[in-house]
Amino acid sequence: MERPLEAKIRNRTRPSPDAGAPIGVFDSGIGGLTVVRALRRRLPGESIVYFGDPARFPYGTKSADTILRFAVEDAGFLLSRGVKLVIVACHSASSSALPELERRLPVPVLGVVEPGARAAVRVTKSNRIAVIGTSATIASGAYEQAIRRLKRNVEIIAKPTPLFVSLAEEGWLDNDVAEAVARRYLAGLADEGIDTLLLGCTHFPLLARVIGRVLGPAVALVDSAEETAASAEELLVGQGLLSPGGPARHRFYLSDLAPNFQTVGERFLGEPMGEVVRASVGDAPVAECQGPGVRGRGPGYDPRSRITGFQRRKR
Repeated sequence: MERPLEAKIRNRTRPSPDAGAPIGVFDSGIGGLTVVRALRRRLPGESIVYFGDPARFPYGTKSADTILRFAVEDAGFLLSRGVKLVIVACHSASSSALPELERRLPVPVLGVVEPGARAAVRVTKSNRIAVIGTSATIASGAYEQAIRRLKRNVEIIAKPTPLFVSLAEEGWLDNDVAEAVARRYLAGLADEGIDTLLLGCTHFPLLARVIGRVLGPAVALVDSAEETAASAEELLVGQGLLSPGGPARHRFYLSDLAPNFQTVGERFLGEPMGEVVRASVGDAPVAECQGPGVRGRGPGYDPRSRITGFQRRKR
């Protein structure tokens, strides 16, 4: 049976990106840096361009049309930086904008929902899976739909755990407060007979230790960030797009630089961020654009999709 990712590779007929180009990652804030962290561990030779949009955060409270518009603008910015692959690290955008991004963009596109769902289905033995995420992600039903597309006879318990986001950003990852919140949210899940918990938010891997302690060793934790990095490696290998070598260069762009952005960002990334550039995305269309990471710029390429303003910050 052909896997979904293999079908995407087989069916893509657009121009091949340059293997030496960077990977692009975007998120509505800085939580997507956990995906960057996983990519850097798995693919140390790959350069990465990250765009976070805290100025318009959160996406999950916006309409589907607005989320799509934001996602298109974010992806257009990454294309203007010459990326060969776009990873949608925002769960809200992955849930509602991914099909349209796949149709519009001239490079491969990956979301965070399908890789996590595939891993959860692979790991479970009891066919009882729990999913935790923000209220918007759980309300969308995206993970349940993705899991059931892969395996129908699965019982899924979906539970919103929004305070985990605040705990992660505050740095309260493994203290009495984090454990009390985890016990309040997760009480009863183990009694439901689950053997797999899918961490359906890019913030949640930071809380894996306390979550694992509350649920016990019988419940496996699935990290959507790690699984997305694994899918990115599979896709790059399948399309012959692995970096040919040379030093990796990472660039970080944010739409707003809050006073604590460096501290919080480095907590998610797991190491110093270095230079961070404040960038504003334009509203240029990216329907058929060909960024610098694709051989040959088509007539649809619009330089207005580049940043319209920037401010550099160093640690």
